[in-house]
Amino acid sequence: MRLKLVNIKEIATYDPDSDSVSRVEKQELLITDGKITAIGSNLGQANTEIDCQNCLVTPGFVDPHTHPVFWQGREIEFARRIAGATYQEIAAEGGGIRSSIAGVRKADYQELRQAVKNRLNRFLNLGTTTIEAKSGYGLSTESELKSLEILADLNEDHSIDIMPTFMGAHAFPAEYADDPDQYVDLLCEEMIPAVARQGIARYCDVFCENGYFSVAQSRRILEAGSQAGLIPRLHADEFEDSGAAELAAEMKAVSADHLMAVSGEGMNAMAKAGVIATLLPGTTFFLGQHNYAPARELIDRGITIALATDFNPGSCHIQSMPFIISLACLQLKMTIEEAFTAATYNSARAIGMEAKIGSLTVGKQADVIIWGIKNLMEIPYNVTDIPIRNVIKSGQPVFRLD
Repeated sequence: MRLKLVNIKEIATYDPDSDSVSRVEKQELLITDGKITAIGSNLGQANTEIDCQNCLVTPGFVDPHTHPVFWQGREIEFARRIAGATYQEIAAEGGGIRSSIAGVRKADYQELRQAVKNRLNRFLNLGTTTIEAKSGYGLSTESELKSLEILADLNEDHSIDIMPTFMGAHAFPAEYADDPDQYVDLLCEEMIPAVARQGIARYCDVFCENGYFSVAQSRRILEAGSQAGLIPRLHADEFEDSGAAELAAEMKAVSADHLMAVSGEGMNAMAKAGVIATLLPGTTFFLGQHNYAPARELIDRGITIALATDFNPGSCHIQSMPFIISLACLQLKMTIEEAFTAATYNSARAIGMEAKIGSLTVGKQADVIIWGIKNLMEIPYNVTDIPIRNVIKSGQPVFRLD
């Protein structure tokens, strides 16, 4: 099967050889059996041609931090925050992450699967062709395994690629509120071994934050996960400097995420250990806060930046990577090229997939967006208008704007 994209105004993609964004004009792109086989002029015959109508072509977006396995939204909490309540206050009253637990635990498997599938459809329509997806709204062995099973099921059945993460350490369920260390015992002695036997999750994530999992508790969980073959990653220093960035470096985590309150010491440790900083400006925006992560300081210290949505029912009900790019430019003070790279190639690095996806390179999987705009600058400029005309996943058209 040969598919050829013709009449392209500009192909924009990160080029690791030059460590810059390459922007070439008036070229064709040839896809054979799901992979990019040529970029150039006069590429010969193909079974199918798509006329790009003199517009921009880019790689599909990679979203390396999402929480799509939940049952119901938390719009009531959104209204409460507008009225002045903080995320921490709502969580202390039994809201926040805990409020999603009952829904996931009680939800019928097929109904929950369909809800997640609908969200995956929306990701594709917004140009996201690969996601990292976490469990973490069940917080019992049975419901965490159910969440991961849904992700594995949909990874086989849906066009989008899913990299699954076990996040039983998302919060302390109510039944362990008076004895959080007992829940850590459950995580290390029952849940993680069960997750390892199930064989779905690739990563183990922990919400390391004052009021959630301490550094000591997080270290124990990540060590247990590593011993079970799960790669460590962390929610780190979101609200306060809790020492989580330093722990990410100590544990050689692939990524430390959030980092709105990261310290200089934490940044230095991450830089030395090569930990990727996955920034989530949509969360700061959605919570009505103003302390965005210090992207420029992280970049100046040589830390690789990835961008993600943090899509979840409570603190960031946003699925659009183009909007995240706009926020990165406006609030994180990243250049357009930096933000674009962070949402494609660097975000693929944050899930260990940069050899396969994240850029338009001969030999890579053909995950492609055909836009209704002319050049890269127009993506953040349009902010909430997402002018995507076609999405191609593994060489197959999966979305077309009629």
